Amino acid sequence: MAKRIRKKEESADPVCALCEREVGFTILHHLIPREEGGRHGPTAPLCQPCHSTVHLTYNNKELAVLYNSIPALRASEGLQKYLRWVRTKRLDKITNRRGKRK
Repeated sequence: MAKRIRKKEESADPVCALCEREVGFTILHHLIPREEGGRHGPTAPLCQPCHSTVHLTYNNKELAVLYNSIPALRASEGLQKYLRWVRTKRLDKITNRRGKRK
């Protein structure tokens, strides 16, 4: 059976809702992950580094229950160091790629 390739949903908003930087494009992040019932729920535009970091830091259950809004993500302990760091970086200098979870 062929593997289904999911096309990323791009947003027209050039400002990342999490780090608040103006970026070239953003990707819609489901505030409640699709796997946890958020397929038709609210979304937020995130830059690729923020989107990858959110999913590397928290699993889908945690995102659905504890971090299902931008204010909750901004206030989360696990993202504080990252947010302080990323807000000072130029867009073209960040290459954040998803790694495998350990």
